[in-house]
Amino acid sequence: MAAGLAITSEEGQYNAKMTLLVVLSCMVAATGGIIFGYDLGISGGVTSMEPFLKKFFPEVYTKMNEDTKTSNYCKFDSQLLTSFTSSLYIAGLVASFFASTVTRVFGRKPSILIGGTAFLAGSALGGAALNVYMIIFGRILLGIGVGFANQSVPLYLSEMAPPNYRGAINIGFELWVGIGVLLANLINFGTEKIKGGWGWRISLAMAAVPASILTLGALFLPETPNSLIQNSKDHEKAKLMLQRVRGTNDVQAELDDLIEASSISKTIKHPFKNIIHKKYRPQLVMAIAIPFFQQVTGINVITFYAPVLFRTIGLGESASLFSAVMTGVVGAVSTAISMFIVDKLGRRALFMIGGIQMFLSQIIIGGLMAAQLGDHGGISKGYATLIIIFICIYVSGFGWSWGPLGWLVPSEIFPLEIRSAGQSITVAVGFVFIFLGAQTFLTMLCHFKSGIFFFFGGWVAVMTAFVYLLLPETKNVPIEQMSKVWREHWFWKRIVGEVNENIKMEAA
Repeated sequence: MAAGLAITSEEGQYNAKMTLLVVLSCMVAATGGIIFGYDLGISGGVTSMEPFLKKFFPEVYTKMNEDTKTSNYCKFDSQLLTSFTSSLYIAGLVASFFASTVTRVFGRKPSILIGGTAFLAGSALGGAALNVYMIIFGRILLGIGVGFANQSVPLYLSEMAPPNYRGAINIGFELWVGIGVLLANLINFGTEKIKGGWGWRISLAMAAVPASILTLGALFLPETPNSLIQNSKDHEKAKLMLQRVRGTNDVQAELDDLIEASSISKTIKHPFKNIIHKKYRPQLVMAIAIPFFQQVTGINVITFYAPVLFRTIGLGESASLFSAVMTGVVGAVSTAISMFIVDKLGRRALFMIGGIQMFLSQIIIGGLMAAQLGDHGGISKGYATLIIIFICIYVSGFGWSWGPLGWLVPSEIFPLEIRSAGQSITVAVGFVFIFLGAQTFLTMLCHFKSGIFFFFGGWVAVMTAFVYLLLPETKNVPIEQMSKVWREHWFWKRIVGEVNENIKMEAA
């Protein structure tokens, strides 16, 4: 069954339609983003709830309510509290490397299934936690789930999607991340009002809902044609699947490219060793740089600690959680907008627009906080509202640029022989810097104070220049023909062009 959107236009493109099977499969797989987004949103809200702090982090609770000498910027500075948030990402870092092997050897579908199951177990343990050790162990299980899902889901989406719609479909992952953040903020806003102080348990346990959807849905997902060819000698089975997902019998050109890519991949026994070779240098640089830059935008620590940040500027508990809901809505809407324009405007244009928007808003936020918020006392409602508005502008800039593109671009640039290894490096680098950001943000907020926004703003300026100079446009390029963008790029052709010349000389 296919919608009538044929892709036959440009040289090097394949015959394909946007089929119902692709749409449904990618919608289910992309729910892997919900579990990531839900956790991003839920942890920050829960750590601002007084009953949760009183039970697990009493020192922070005391500083927040009784200590009048501690700076506004330092009341939440607790390594144990940040360990609650960041423990997930260390577990995710380790899990992503195991996920690489599972994804490459057994397929994308089993890896998605493992991710959903682990997250389901972690959500149950978090909701039932009786002490801080239980709650951190639950976070570790959640991290394993996120590690597997973040490694496999973007690959699944990019491999299933027709080239001309790959951007929109892959951004479905980040859209679900945004929806997960929004749902978490809404749930936190509701559970905070529950009398008896046990609402945080509902917030943590509700993570089981998206995890169940992902786990059950994964059982019915078809495997990608790329994975079928990579893990089986039965090319006919892969051809039949390719015909189903492309909505046409004329798939020989794409099948030939997949078979050729698979043949090359089978000569690579150790993809993590091979990815450091010179011919893969551009992909390796992007696998490290893009997730690093994505984290030093400051978005995830602001997402984690949005309610904490809003309490820092003087808002009450309920108002802080409601403000976090507002930023969640802005993030989800802006990511949805990105889905509709990414394959038209291209990746580079969105990176540029979002980078400039984030830089300006962060400088303004830092300036307002420096001028209006001291170490003690509050800030006027007018200025607090203005800060929230510019945080929303910042979040929207991230939502249509570094948010979705930080997952899209790495998932589409790797050749099949290093694809699972490259994605694992991308996920692992992301987790390393999410961990470092989550673990250090409250201390940085305490010491940098309003300067924290200038710090992140400076990185946004650097990453925008990096994209302008070193990232080629990848829109509409078939995933198995992506190597040509590096050979044609003004800088990277000096490296990969030399490699290709050496190969030709050796062949002669």
